[in-house]
Amino acid sequence: MAANLPDPIGTSPAKPNSTVGTRIRNLLIVLVAIALSVAVFFGLQTQTTSVSLNSLAEEATPLEVALKNGKPTLMEFYANWCTSCQAMAPEINALEQQYQGQVNFVMLNVDNTKWLPEVLHYRVDGIPHFVFLNQDGQAIANAIGEQPRTIMAANLEALVSGSSLPYAQASGQVSAFSTAVKPTKPAGDDPRSHGSQVVN
Repeated sequence: MAANLPDPIGTSPAKPNSTVGTRIRNLLIVLVAIALSVAVFFGLQTQTTSVSLNSLAEEATPLEVALKNGKPTLMEFYANWCTSCQAMAPEINALEQQYQGQVNFVMLNVDNTKWLPEVLHYRVDGIPHFVFLNQDGQAIANAIGEQPRTIMAANLEALVSGSSLPYAQASGQVSAFSTAVKPTKPAGDDPRSHGSQVVN
């Protein structure tokens, strides 16, 4: 009489370790894990650069107001494509919060031809280009290129107190920029012309 005894030799048929359904499930788990990792990575990237140049420009003091309100001004020439400008945006935003009500923050986009007179007047050929204006609207210092926050803060502190700026001619990494229009002299201003005109 045969009893139900365990098979010591292991002659009963073995079950397969993996079925097609299990493999598909595992593949789906791996794909979901990869997708979540990518989403978290890009989510963190957008959080670290949450301050945009556009948002700074929208919140900036208009140039006409800044020149008339009796406060010192930090004027920034920038462009949206400028990587140095983008890198400094969080620092500029923090400084704007720190000096709110004491200093005007003006943003002038060099790609906007409206600001061409200012670009030419302040000789902007690399961006970001910062101009520090006293309370009378006179330029007293420049900082060209990417600047550490400590330099910008020291200059702003001196600007608010009416002291000499410690970094009046600071330079850093810039994005090259050239205007499409160069200043030209009218023909009548040439001393060699003697008022003569060529008649066809």
